Amino acid sequence: MVILQFLVVAAAFAVIDAIWLKLMNPFYRSHIGDLLADKPHLGYAVVFYVMYIAGILFFALRPALDGGSWLTAVGYGAALGAFAYATYDLTNAATLKTWPLQLIMVDILWGAALTGLSTLAGWLVFRST
Repeated sequence: MVILQFLVVAAAFAVIDAIWLKLMNPFYRSHIGDLLADKPHLGYAVVFYVMYIAGILFFALRPALDGGSWLTAVGYGAALGAFAYATYDLTNAATLKTWPLQLIMVDILWGAALTGLSTLAGWLVFRST
């Protein structure tokens, strides 16, 4: 069951995030274009996605399925996403020469929305199992 939950949440996360990244590419390029790699380092991306989806299952989906509601799924997912993306963005802001405040705010809000929606997708599929 956990593997199926992982696959469902990962699929939701990947589809939603791919749409966002495609739409927001000009925004990211305008703020951190010089820092972006020509091609993503896929190995690191895969490790991130596997670890992050496992975190969603453990910290957000599991509590929502254990007697929670769709609001629990969205709330725990959004909280996890905000904390995780804030960690990334605020660490970058603290250690890099430039990491714009506008990027920090957009990225943290996106992390909350993406993780909340991905958790909700998992909850909707597995709530009655």
